[in-house]
Amino acid sequence: MRVLENIQPADVFKYFEEISNIPRGSGDTKKISDYVANFAKERNLKYIQDEYNNVVIYKNASNGHEDRETVILQGHMDMVCEKEPGYDIDFINDGLTLELNDGVISAKGTTLGGDDGIAVAYMLAILDSDEYEHPGLECVFTVDEEIGMLGAAAMDMSVLKGKTMINLDSEDEGYMLVSCAGGMTSTVHIPYQKEENTQEEYELVVSGLLGGHSGVEIDKGRANSNMILGRVLYEMSKIAESMRIVSIQGGLKDNAIPNRSKATIKLDKEDADKCKETVKSLNVILKNEYKITDQDIDVSIKDDISCGTFAMDKLSTKRMIPALVNIPNGIQKMSFDIENLVETSLNLGILKMEPEKNEVTMSFSVRSSMESEKHEMANKLQCLAESLGGYLENAGEYPAWEYKEESPLRELMVKTFKEQYGYEPVVQAIHAGVECGLFAGQIQGFDAVSIGPDMKDIHTPKECMMVDSVDRTWKYLLKVLEKI
Repeated sequence: MRVLENIQPADVFKYFEEISNIPRGSGDTKKISDYVANFAKERNLKYIQDEYNNVVIYKNASNGHEDRETVILQGHMDMVCEKEPGYDIDFINDGLTLELNDGVISAKGTTLGGDDGIAVAYMLAILDSDEYEHPGLECVFTVDEEIGMLGAAAMDMSVLKGKTMINLDSEDEGYMLVSCAGGMTSTVHIPYQKEENTQEEYELVVSGLLGGHSGVEIDKGRANSNMILGRVLYEMSKIAESMRIVSIQGGLKDNAIPNRSKATIKLDKEDADKCKETVKSLNVILKNEYKITDQDIDVSIKDDISCGTFAMDKLSTKRMIPALVNIPNGIQKMSFDIENLVETSLNLGILKMEPEKNEVTMSFSVRSSMESEKHEMANKLQCLAESLGGYLENAGEYPAWEYKEESPLRELMVKTFKEQYGYEPVVQAIHAGVECGLFAGQIQGFDAVSIGPDMKDIHTPKECMMVDSVDRTWKYLLKVLEKI
């Protein structure tokens, strides 16, 4: 028996559970792409599967709607793969273990992939049925959205004739997204020198943080474990001249606020007790500072019995710690045009050491509603990297999706929402990337709105999705397609 078998909408949850059994982390999308392509093939639906694993499935209009303009439905197939510490899963080969409790769907020990698996499920359910009224449909399933919208950026948009698009990659029912920030991934490469070192080894761990989405939750004040790690290392370095870094790492995705980081360090024995007291004191301070946003924050230090023979040399350690302390992170500017909207931010999502290259890399998700500010943030990172003998690498750049003053789709969707729900939806811009901007840049006369059901804590192992909201959003989507 399926976990989601007895809840509505049945067809939507049937497909959501099926795709949850398919590994589909960003960068590993061939299996889910083939599943969607085979779905179309088995139903004799016209489809295109490109070399990047994007899939487009076409469906003719239902009876009586043949004269309507074609509508694009769109969502992405990949998901952010995060797990709780110690949870045993191989994201390359294992599916998710879904759980249903009191109308809330989650996955045991991992992210749920509701972002954006629910879009895939919605589209498959519509494509698999002839009972719904709709114009001609072009259902677009993109890949690698979570690592820079790479699929949409590479896709040939000329295979689409629709100019009106409903994007299904939002996480708040009752909110209609009509504009979003542009962004890119910026990676700082900092070289280091190593030397033989026979000091005692210790492991420093920052854990218990909530983490979250680096766009929509960057304004929640949550701690970034990589930045906290830098802060603790700096406090230790002030009292322990002998301290050397052996390894350093934190976070798995540049667009997820990291919730766990660690460093292996070497210390003289006489400095170890002082550092342990410093960590103990900082732990109390941090628990107080983040008692609202990250109440389970914890910093610990313990003896490490591995005792390798190499570490960063003195100069490299002294350069690396201030770089981690002073590198920009978080909100950089709020919008003056839209109240409470973050305009520019960046998130240090991945910190790791690459011993074979003798360098530390810091990967950021850079976001801004202003193209000039986005590139100015990259310039700041480049200046810092070059001052430390390193360099900056930018990838996955995508444009902002600008607000459209006149939008027939928005007007129709607001009216339909009010008829179904009895109140006005919130029309908003957000500080996160959706793929609409890439479509808008290539389709003349493009008109789009992004919607979705309620989800919480996306990009974290606490991610969950509300059953009732999925059902209401499904009925709303069908009504919009009927009226459009």
